[in-house]
Amino acid sequence: MASGAAEHGVPFYIIGDVPSPVDFHLDGCSFYSLAEQRRLGFQLAQLCPERHYARKNLGYLLAMRNGAEVLIETDDDNLPRTEFWAERELFHLAPALDRRGWVNVYAWYTDALIWPRGYPLDLIRKPHWDGLPEPTRIQAPIQQGLADDNPDVDAIYRLVEKLPVRFERNLEIALGRGSWCPFNSQNTTWFREAFPLLYLPSHCSFRMTDIWRSFVAQRIAWENNWTVLFHGATVEQARNEHSLMRDFRDEIPGYLNNAAIAEALEALSLRSGVEHLAENLFSCYEQFVRLGLVDPAELRLLRAWVEDCQDTSA
Repeated sequence: MASGAAEHGVPFYIIGDVPSPVDFHLDGCSFYSLAEQRRLGFQLAQLCPERHYARKNLGYLLAMRNGAEVLIETDDDNLPRTEFWAERELFHLAPALDRRGWVNVYAWYTDALIWPRGYPLDLIRKPHWDGLPEPTRIQAPIQQGLADDNPDVDAIYRLVEKLPVRFERNLEIALGRGSWCPFNSQNTTWFREAFPLLYLPSHCSFRMTDIWRSFVAQRIAWENNWTVLFHGATVEQARNEHSLMRDFRDEIPGYLNNAAIAEALEALSLRSGVEHLAENLFSCYEQFVRLGLVDPAELRLLRAWVEDCQDTSA
């Protein structure tokens, strides 16, 4: 990843945590240790818990402050293909699925029984629609790329089904208002207008933070006539070692609550326009607090995030 970033002139940030070597160095990337993160001047750097995936938020803020117009997030176990480095486009011609409820997007890309991490378990055998609508011009400031070989599936899938899986490469599908599918933080593109929606919550498990963020982002996207675009795999994942039973434990809040979360978010009255993104973020995370799924302390971190975002664009 670092060599590809250097070759293509892409700034590459790595955000360290407690286990990270303080003297880590890799040509082609900028590494920020915990101490360096705290010197960045972001409020969130002082509040974000250690040993948590949500420290990635500081990398997002750093990219914003350094003038990024497009931000691509990934993990250290993804191997980029050549097409990963292609220029991203905000507008696409793609079939758009509106008001479909839960959509297992993976089912369009393979005949294998497979579902994305965060998808409601009681729907995994639900047939998907027989055909896609005709492509239409859509605006997609959030774009989820798939990963071949070891894709982002839940612990239950890994315990009972077989990998590797390869996905159809030349297919794009957009989800619009009233359609839900979890997306992750492993091969995801964000355009500047949607940057505030990058926020990863800290007061939840590692296995839920990006999934619950995806529900919030989708819900707010509806108010701006944005879609979430899914496209074929541009990375191969050589997955880091995991304890599947620990992953299972950390995914239980999602197994039990993801459908209810979507229903609760859909019931919210939100406001349209990018000037209301922060207000809508608070409405969504306050709903998580009311559901008892996120500690109220999350709202303090969210406020720091919002203020830091505003500072990066000042």
